[in-house]
Amino acid sequence: MASRAGTVAQPQDLVDITALLDAYYDIAPDLGDPGQRVVFGTSGHRGSSLKASFNEQHIVAITQAIVEYRAAQGVTGPLFLAKDTHALSEPAQNSALEVLAANGVHVLVDARHGYTPTPALSHAILTYNRKAAPGAPQADGIVVTPSHNPPADGGFKYNPPHGGPADSDATGWIANRANELLENGLRGVKRIPLADAQAADTTGKFDFLSSYVDDLPSVLNLDAIREAGVRIGADPMGGASVDYWGEIAERHHLNLTVVNPTVDPQWAFMTLDWDEKIRMDCSSPSAMASLISRMSVGADGSVPFDVATGNDADADRHGIVTPDGGLMNPNHYLAVAIDYLYRNRSGWNPESVVGKTLVSSSIIDRVAESLGRKLVEVPVGFKWFVPGLLSGEGAFGGEESAGASFNKLDGSVWTTDKDGILLALLASEITAVTGKSPSQLYKGLTDQFGAPVYARIDAAATREQKSKLGKLSAADVTATELAGEAITAKLTEAPGNGAAIGGLKVVTENAWFAARPSGTEDVYKIYAESFKGEDHLKQVQAEAKALVDSVIA
Repeated sequence: MASRAGTVAQPQDLVDITALLDAYYDIAPDLGDPGQRVVFGTSGHRGSSLKASFNEQHIVAITQAIVEYRAAQGVTGPLFLAKDTHALSEPAQNSALEVLAANGVHVLVDARHGYTPTPALSHAILTYNRKAAPGAPQADGIVVTPSHNPPADGGFKYNPPHGGPADSDATGWIANRANELLENGLRGVKRIPLADAQAADTTGKFDFLSSYVDDLPSVLNLDAIREAGVRIGADPMGGASVDYWGEIAERHHLNLTVVNPTVDPQWAFMTLDWDEKIRMDCSSPSAMASLISRMSVGADGSVPFDVATGNDADADRHGIVTPDGGLMNPNHYLAVAIDYLYRNRSGWNPESVVGKTLVSSSIIDRVAESLGRKLVEVPVGFKWFVPGLLSGEGAFGGEESAGASFNKLDGSVWTTDKDGILLALLASEITAVTGKSPSQLYKGLTDQFGAPVYARIDAAATREQKSKLGKLSAADVTATELAGEAITAKLTEAPGNGAAIGGLKVVTENAWFAARPSGTEDVYKIYAESFKGEDHLKQVQAEAKALVDSVIA
């Protein structure tokens, strides 16, 4: 049977919203099942009420744990509380508010009763804390989102006063305390009815949208976009950016069309992802098929937009579609963005470094070298970019999964979480200032530095083998060659900050691979890249799998 990837979802693909919401309230987790306990990944706790992994008990326990954690850290300012468009997000936000109000926490929810992108939450935290008097209480936040995950999923993420994702020390403590509360039958959880929580003196409103949209001229050259008349098509993909794009167009007088303003908790309008699931992944050609087809050249040679963009459900990721290149590979766009920004941001620290994750393309390394900028390579997870973005020492941080942020025109911090709206608008600024599309500029970079071929594959591994992979040391790897080239580096710690990468990266002059265990499946992921073409990449992948299998056997 032919794959349905890239075709519009059918009734059998849609989640039963009533069953999903009923399960949120009715199902209690079995803590003897590891899959039903609270576990924080790189972007918070995620799961589905239908799988007993994201239910009311989880949320009230996590929220109580956050209350206790922030108190122990001396965080006594307001807590910004936001949600995306997933069906489980509103009930989870309500559950959290009941606990926060019962504990006397000053909570600020959206003044428009709408949806809030993750970057708008980060921006709100940072703006509040920057304006606060020295020594005044600091703000933090919770965003209820599973990002690009399917409609049946929910997610819950804590952002401390630095505005970015909480680090592993914080999330580990919160998860352990939440599971302890669950094991004790939620004794120790304070909670009041929702109506009382909404009416509490400690519950207030905040206009996330205006705070974010009105400040965009401080981080982007919107004048250039407006004056060039760049035609922008923005697809919120049913997510939290839906109202933001229309306001951006109106307030900043841009030639911008919201191509699909529909919000539907089933996401019935979506085209199916590579595995025939509904997933709001704006870096996936299958999930972005509708927008890509809309950018096709017409019979008269015209296209509707100069740049089209997509965002996932919480707008922390970006997808860039150009008339000449279609959907850009995230690695390719990161390289273009870095090259453009470090040449066109005179207000940035001239010593600011380029930040990337260790599974991002090596063309970024070559671009950074050509710019005379130091490259800082960190493990997977946007939290590693937070210190640099805050200080201005790392004015840009990006990862291969289409997540990035960068600093304001004056070098000060914009967000410390991924910002898909920002990166999408940057594509229009690049087009306006250079007169070329980002994909045309990427072609210029490959003419200068070579054209890398990049792919990710999965390989089977038991839980024990995954554990062994996550604990490897460089000394465990005895190989000296990879795909005909001498190995120049064997890394189990990120060269940028010395943090453990939870896996292995092997580098040669023209290729590399990185292997990391999956946190949810019995596989490990092999990321690989070659500057010597598809055949060499396949050789790298095959030898990488053989090498890793021999080490973890």
